[in-house]
Amino acid sequence: MSVHPLDQRIVSVKPIAVPALGRSVELQVKVTAPLAGRDLPVIVFSHGNAWSLDGYEPLVDRWAAAGFVVVQPTHLDSRRYGIGWDDPRFAGIWRVRIADLHAVLDNLGDILLGVGGLEARVDRGRVAVVGHSWGAQTAGALLGTRVLDADGVPGEDFSHPAVAAGALIAATGTGDTLTPFAVEHLPFMRPDYSTMAAPTLVVAGGKDRSRLSTRGSDWFTDAYHLAPSPKGLLAVAEGEHTMGGVAGEAVAETTDEDPARVALVADAISAYLLDALKVDGSAWAAFNDAATDGGWSLSGK
Repeated sequence: MSVHPLDQRIVSVKPIAVPALGRSVELQVKVTAPLAGRDLPVIVFSHGNAWSLDGYEPLVDRWAAAGFVVVQPTHLDSRRYGIGWDDPRFAGIWRVRIADLHAVLDNLGDILLGVGGLEARVDRGRVAVVGHSWGAQTAGALLGTRVLDADGVPGEDFSHPAVAAGALIAATGTGDTLTPFAVEHLPFMRPDYSTMAAPTLVVAGGKDRSRLSTRGSDWFTDAYHLAPSPKGLLAVAEGEHTMGGVAGEAVAETTDEDPARVALVADAISAYLLDALKVDGSAWAAFNDAATDGGWSLSGK
């Protein structure tokens, strides 16, 4: 279902360089925004493994058409940089990813100034973070999630004061059922959601299966069940890890190509965030009224 007017024109500007420490290459972002409107809320989006600022247009364009300014950084794990699993730099990329989002938020004013007067049209008090897959774990850190070490001790707090809400698509579950591959290469995939206090919509697919965990699709609902309220859960019965193709049309890794499913995920997130950021609650109310239609359901706490 669509609950937003999606006919307004949007514009994208890239690349915009952002000051950032601890990187071997320059941090670059893409900004996508509606051509009209004022007091626009912001989404900072973290991509999944190997992607870049050039991906996820099916989501980003719908969010911009719904009235958001979307900022997309390219993280160091992007395939364009060639840093693979066995590269010694890979072990620290999860921290650099989080630092990338902090750099974007800390330099948001300058980023927006680089998009022809956009800074004056944005409400800097209404900022959300969203991520898919690895990007969901990255975004979750700014919402208050911590990483447990091998002894179960929570690591540092990476939350950011500018972030008021968020959405996590196919987010990593708890780390007690990681496969040997994940334990070796991705030991940071041990999230502690008990401190993720910010309002967050968790999006999980009923047919999502990960080679990183021995659990089934319920692994991707941990961010909802283990985090304190307020939280929402969009459960998409037929959704697999790419939720119909959120990274782009006809992308090779998509196993469940379905543009309608992508639109559902995009519109649910924009509706939730418009409500959570106190912009407009009508779209989210409409989603709640339509819940259980079309193979998806909403839960809240």
